[in-house]
This record gives sequence, C-alpha cells and structure tokens, in this order.
Amino acid sequence: MTVSVRTALSVNLNKVALVRNTRHLGIPSVTRAATLCLQAGAQGITIHPRPDERHIRRHDVFELAELMQAWPQRELNIEGNPFHNLMPLARELKGLGLPLHQLTFVPDSEGQFTSDHGWGFPADAQRLAPVVAEAHALGVRVSLFMDPEPAQMAPARAVGADRVELYTEPYAAAWGTPDATTQLGRYAAAAQAALAAGLGVNAGHDLNRDNLTAFLRTVPGVSEVSIGHALIADALELGYAATVAGYQDCIAQAFEPGAV
Repeated sequence: MTVSVRTALSVNLNKVALVRNTRHLGIPSVTRAATLCLQAGAQGITIHPRPDERHIRRHDVFELAELMQAWPQRELNIEGNPFHNLMPLARELKGLGLPLHQLTFVPDSEGQFTSDHGWGFPADAQRLAPVVAEAHALGVRVSLFMDPEPAQMAPARAVGADRVELYTEPYAAAWGTPDATTQLGRYAAAAQAALAAGLGVNAGHDLNRDNLTAFLRTVPGVSEVSIGHALIADALELGYAATVAGYQDCIAQAFEPGAV
C-alpha cells in the first residue's frame, strides 16, 4: 500500500519555554514563537507540559489555546502521559471552549529526561482504553506514541486510537550509517501496518533538516511530523520564519514527482 499525503509540520515549542524558564523576564515568548511559526506556514503547534513544568507551564497551555483561536485551520497537539497531568488540562481546555485538536499519549515517567519508548500491547491496553474514550468524548483526536513495531499497530487501533506517532529516534541515530536503510525499512513496515489497521500515522523525535526528506520519501502516509529540538536549534541561527520554510522545503522535496 502506498499513500501519498502532504505531511503537516507541527512545531514543538518546549525548548523555547525551557530557555525562558532560566530567567524571570518572560523571554523568549512561547506565544510569540508560536505566532511566528504559524505565520511562516507551520500547520500546527505541539507542546508537552510535563508535571515538573521544566519547560511548558500551565499558563502556556491556556495562552497557546487562546492564540490558536485566531488560527482555525491550524492544530494544537498536546503530548503527555494521560495518567499524569494531561487529561485534567484537556478537560479544562474543552470546558472553556478552547481549541484542542489532538492528544498524543506518551508513556513517560514523571521525571523522564525525554520520551524514549512507546506503549506496548497487550500490557497497556486495559488502562489506555478508558482515557482514549474520554478524549473522544471531549471531541479530541488521540495519537499513541509507538515504537516502529508492525505487530503493535492493530492493537493500538483496537483500544480506539485514531493515529500513532512513530518514535523516530532510532532512525535519527542511524542516519549517516549503514543501518539507516534497515531502520527506514522498519518504519515503512510499521506505517504500512498502521494504515492497514485504519490508523493515521504521525512521526517525531530527533527529525531534522538532514534526515526528514528521506524519511518521508520512504515511510508511507505520514500525516504529521512534530519537530522541536532541532527546529528550535536551527531557529537560533536562522530565525523562525526561515527555519519553518526550510522544514517545509524538506517536506516538499519528499513529495516531488519521481521522488524515491
């Protein structure tokens, strides 16, 4: 199965908040960063408000949701563990009538440095099904953060997930080595299995301007990539507008006629 969709770019703003939090001056502004990225053509904004508020803080969630009201064709994606602080935030946002388009459930521990693995089935099925159902009752799409294992895709769909976000760090770590082709094969197979199960496919973690095009050329049907660390690092040198344009160029190259 080959599915050709133009991949959306969602900009993860965690690192903007991380820099801001080192002082008490309110700069750099998370909402200003979001505005500049949206003005430059990003299709969405992603945040991961961890319980310790090391980067995104509670007020950021509501300020960004309020901002997204002015961008009705763009999406707000909030990542996090649904058994920590994520679902209370989702309930509050929806109760206030604020936009929230996607919840990405990630199996992080409270103090985890960064996301480094996906959900596993059948182990996580029983506890995930109710929170997936609650998100749907709130009118929010659910994506599950998953390792690129084809056999895990149908069980992810069985608990009600709408999409999976393929955890791409192993591919990024292999980039530029002989193992990159093998890794791409793993992700292509996982995406095919997800699509066959009726899931949408997202991807994220350590994607950058070097490795993004090859990934999208090989892995079918990727609806959205969520990119933060590399994109914000690039923006420190190039500015938000040029950086978002550069990532959109990488995406466009993957969908050029004859691209393989």
